[in-house]
Amino acid sequence: MTTAHDFTFKQLNGAAPVALKDFAGKVVLLVNVASACGLTPQYGPLEKLYEDKKAKGLVVLGAPCNDFGAQESGTEGEIGAFCETNFGVTVPMTGKVSIVNEPRQPFYDWVKGELGADALPKWNFHKYLIGKNGELLGTFGSRMEPNAPEIVAA
Repeated sequence: MTTAHDFTFKQLNGAAPVALKDFAGKVVLLVNVASACGLTPQYGPLEKLYEDKKAKGLVVLGAPCNDFGAQESGTEGEIGAFCETNFGVTVPMTGKVSIVNEPRQPFYDWVKGELGADALPKWNFHKYLIGKNGELLGTFGSRMEPNAPEIVAA
């Protein structure tokens, strides 16, 4: 049976790959992010959630994506600098991913197979909660703040 732990992302700025299996035993909140979106201020609550919960086993993983409104058009170096400078982001970040356009990051094909096309992001800052064993525990729309009770409780 395929789980989220079967997928690997490129790490931001070309460093070692980000293998979701490396987070086995932890809960992961995977978020497609963008630097020039009206929802970009969600970086603040994402970072706070990560800081508050990482000791309890939560990993927040940002996946920059330019598919929605071309709002992540910068280079990976520019993305990293923007996140650190403007929001003090320390959450792990993947390299840029494609969700809509080919070649699509395979994780999103898996999500579509597991939950259907309606579960795919329609905009930036869509959130997936991945359980300790790689199962999909939930999906949260772009407008749901990272500190929403539904996300914090899950």
